[in-house]
Amino acid sequence: MTTDTVSSPPPRRGGRWIEHWAPEDPKFWANIGRKVATRNLWFSIFVEHVGFSVWTLWSVFVLFMGPEYHIDTAGKFFLVSTPTLVGSILRVPYTFGVARFGGRNFTVISGLLLLIPTVAAAFVLHPGTSYTTFMVVAALAGFGGGNFASSMTNINTLFPDGRKGLALGLNAGGGNLGVAVAQLIGLLIIGVSGVTQPRLLLAVYIPLIVIVSICAALFMDNLATVRNDTGAAKEAVTDPQTAIMSFLYIGTFGSFIGYSFAFGLVLQNEFHRTPLQAAAVTFIGPLLGSLIRPLGGWLSDRIGGTRVTFWNFLLMGMATLVCIAASGSSSLALFTLGFIGLFVFSGIGNGSTYKMIPAIFRAKALAEIDAGADSEAAMLRARRIGGAAIGIISAVGALGGLLINLAFRQSFAVAKSGVPAFYGFLAFYVVCAAVTYAVYLRKAKAAEGAPAGAPAAYVGV
Repeated sequence: MTTDTVSSPPPRRGGRWIEHWAPEDPKFWANIGRKVATRNLWFSIFVEHVGFSVWTLWSVFVLFMGPEYHIDTAGKFFLVSTPTLVGSILRVPYTFGVARFGGRNFTVISGLLLLIPTVAAAFVLHPGTSYTTFMVVAALAGFGGGNFASSMTNINTLFPDGRKGLALGLNAGGGNLGVAVAQLIGLLIIGVSGVTQPRLLLAVYIPLIVIVSICAALFMDNLATVRNDTGAAKEAVTDPQTAIMSFLYIGTFGSFIGYSFAFGLVLQNEFHRTPLQAAAVTFIGPLLGSLIRPLGGWLSDRIGGTRVTFWNFLLMGMATLVCIAASGSSSLALFTLGFIGLFVFSGIGNGSTYKMIPAIFRAKALAEIDAGADSEAAMLRARRIGGAAIGIISAVGALGGLLINLAFRQSFAVAKSGVPAFYGFLAFYVVCAAVTYAVYLRKAKAAEGAPAGAPAAYVGV
C-alpha cells in the first residue's frame, strides 16, 4: 500500500460512506482507522444495548403477571421463549442487512424497529388481554434479538484481526448489559410501584430508542467494501467451521440469554420467591456475565480463544453441578452462587468463541497463502466470510436460549424442579468441551510443535 492511502482521510461518496478501509495496514490504523472504528463501536454498543433490553423485556413483564393474568408457570416459560425464537431467526436477515444497506444505515433501521414491540406492549400489557395476544406481542420483541447479529458483523469489519477480540467483546458485553439494566429497572419499578405498573418500563425505553437511533444516524459510518457482499454469507453457510462454532455458541451465548430469561421464573418456582425477591437477584447474573464478556475477548487475544473456551466449558459444568447440589439441599444461597457462576462463565465463553470465529478464517487464509494464493485476496476473503459467519453463528447460538427455557418448562411440568434440566445442560457442556478440544485445541497444539514453514493451522485461534 502506498503512503498516500494512509496519509489522508478515507474517501467518502456521501451518506457517510467510506470507500477505502484497510485496518490491517498499521499506518492506516494509527492515522485514521482507530479513531473511526472506535467511534462506530461506541454508538453500535448504545443501539445494541437497547436492543437487548427490548429483547428481554418479557422476562421482566412475567414478574408483574400475577394471578389476575391467568397464566401458569408453563405458560410464562413459553411466553419468554417466544422472543428468543423470533430473535434467533431474525439474526440471519439482520446479518445480510449490513451488506445490503451499510453498517450505519442498518443500525438506524434496526434501532427504529424497536419501537414496534415497545409501542405494541404499551397497548396490551394489562389483565384481560388474551394469551394469544401476549404471545404475538412478545414475538415482536424478537426485533431486539436481531440487532446483535448486524452489530457484531459490522464491528468485525472495522477492526484488525489482532484487536477483534476486545472490540467484539466490548460490543457484545455492552449489548448484553441491556439484559441486566432492563431487569434492574424492573426491580426498581416493582419496589416503588408494586407489580401493577409494568408499562412504566416502556416509558423509559420508548424515548431511549429514539435517542440512540438518532445518534447512530449522526455519528456512525458505512463501509463500501462490505456492501452487496451477500455472497460471503452463502460461503459461510457451507463452511463446516460455521456449523461447529454455531454448536459451541449454543453452549455459551445460548446459556447466557436462556438463563437471563429464565432466572427469575426458576427462583419463583424452585425456591418460591416473590416477584420482588426474584427481581432483586435476577439482574446480578446478567450484569456480571455482560461485564466479564470483554475479559473473555481480551484473554483470547493473548492466550487463544480455543484454550479459554475449552476450560470455560469445564467451569460451566462445575457451576451446573453446584446448582444441582443446591436444589437437592434447598440452599438458595448456594443455588444463586452456582447460577451466577453460569452467567460469569457463559460471559467469558461468549467473548472467547467470538474471538475464535475470525481467527479460524484467518488461519485458513494463511494456509491458502502458504499454498501460493494471493495474500491480499485471501485475507479479504477471510474477513468477508468471517463477518458473515458471525451473524449466522449468532443466530444459531441464540436458539440455545429457546432450548433452555423449553427444558425448564418441561422439567418443572414433569418433576416440579429444574434439576432434570440442569443434568441435560451438564451433559451438553461436557460435549462442547470435548468438541473444542478435538477440533481446535488438539490441532493447535500439534501445529505449535510443527517445523517452521509448515502450513498454518489453528495457531492463535
